[in-house]
Amino acid sequence: MRKIIIFALAGFLAQLVDGSLGMGFGASSSSVLLTFGVAPAIASATIHFSEILTTAASGASHLKFKNVHKPSVLKLAIPGAITAFIGASFLSNIHSENIKPFISLFLLSLGVYIIYQFIVKNTKTQQSVKGVKPISNLILIPQAALAGFLDSVGGGGWGPVNTPLLLASKKLEPRYVIGTVSASEFFVTISASLGFLIFLDWSSINWLLVISLSVGGVLAAPLSAWLVKSLPLNVLAVGVGGLIIFTNINVLLGIFIESSLAISIIKSLVVIAWISLVITVFIKQKRLSIKQSNVNA
Repeated sequence: MRKIIIFALAGFLAQLVDGSLGMGFGASSSSVLLTFGVAPAIASATIHFSEILTTAASGASHLKFKNVHKPSVLKLAIPGAITAFIGASFLSNIHSENIKPFISLFLLSLGVYIIYQFIVKNTKTQQSVKGVKPISNLILIPQAALAGFLDSVGGGGWGPVNTPLLLASKKLEPRYVIGTVSASEFFVTISASLGFLIFLDWSSINWLLVISLSVGGVLAAPLSAWLVKSLPLNVLAVGVGGLIIFTNINVLLGIFIESSLAISIIKSLVVIAWISLVITVFIKQKRLSIKQSNVNA
């Protein structure tokens, strides 16, 4: 019962982050599942089954708050759904112990990438982009295809690939980027889930974990869609990026390092760096808000 509550809370927090940043549910949830010893294919399947409800709720919420650029949804969803199915097939036929270190390394890279995109690269982009401009299919389709495959294989990747690239294109406002990515993810999730249903043994899925993640995510979806208009995204990005980095470093250390002292030291240094970065970004955001308030006054 305790584990069920933990995963429901994880689903709530993961969706709160995902609905606000346009990324994070899969990477965060997959990191937690791998930490609990769940095999990569089972972890990804569990997440995608739970995301059927959470992505539907998130997409509907963003539609309600008018955060979705509808012409881009299908351009992302169709190629992403095709490669997500292929990724589910690939992951289901790979031995879990062989792929686990690579999945953790991929997720850790996503954590670093999230922090980089929101803290270093897209600070000016988030402040300057207004409205909507046409986006070339030559950009959207390959991007969505790559994101769909990585999402199935890694248990997360749809948001971390699409959201930063769309923000960097300077074609859509951040709220449209996040809402469009969230809405299109529903179709990718359905396709990946279908792939896992076909290629995995149903009895290997812990359906209580699926329900727990789903319930937590659905409860968070409306709140995250509302928060996206006012939340300091940089602070949240550091929080979720740091969580993904920490949980996957924890998995990798257990695989490659035997010394418990060395593991403890490395984990402590990661936590200290994480907390320091959160505080630094929060202070900078506060100063920027005060400066903008003074200018407007």
